[in-house]
Amino acid sequence: MVQTLPIEQLTLYDLEQQFDLQEVADSSFFSEWQGELPALSPTEQARLARVEAAYANLERRSLLANTVKLAVVAPLLDLAGLFLPPFYVTTEKSVEVTATTDDQVLKGRLDVLVLKDRFWVLVIESKRAEFSLKVGIPQVLGYMMAAPESPLPLYGLVTNGSSFVFLKLAGRQYARSKELILDQDEGLARTLQIMKRLAGIVGSDSQA
Repeated sequence: MVQTLPIEQLTLYDLEQQFDLQEVADSSFFSEWQGELPALSPTEQARLARVEAAYANLERRSLLANTVKLAVVAPLLDLAGLFLPPFYVTTEKSVEVTATTDDQVLKGRLDVLVLKDRFWVLVIESKRAEFSLKVGIPQVLGYMMAAPESPLPLYGLVTNGSSFVFLKLAGRQYARSKELILDQDEGLARTLQIMKRLAGIVGSDSQA
């Protein structure tokens, strides 16, 4: 009998044991989030300031995932050009992952999924603002591993609205960026710059 487990219950240990997932410590494996990033225009910087102001106002109450998507994630997707061709966004998409060693089907729901053709470019799992990003990271990796096979790496982002961590998955190896904080060290601006770089990389790959 096949046992069905929700992706929301996955841990990194589960992924490592059931899918042979391995974290790469070498910083060169995920260099895309580091180094010189695309510059932001004054218009983009002004828009980010409005996002920060909106978040500061909303965080006085409990921020639910839908509020995070509206106030923070949607503006970032727009500014990164991910609402425009060749990208398109689908939300609340269900995916399945089948374990390789046990008779299990892991089911879960994506909050936001950015697609280019059939290539899953960026996965975003919006959590309540109070939730640690450590809760979302194995979920996002689980969703990414359910993507159609591709020779190109997949990129993910997990956020609770105020913190951001990027992920890269290539085969069964992954790495993560450092945690970026919305109102510290230009964390929101750097998040947008990384999103723009990843969009540029994927766009270039599609034209090659």
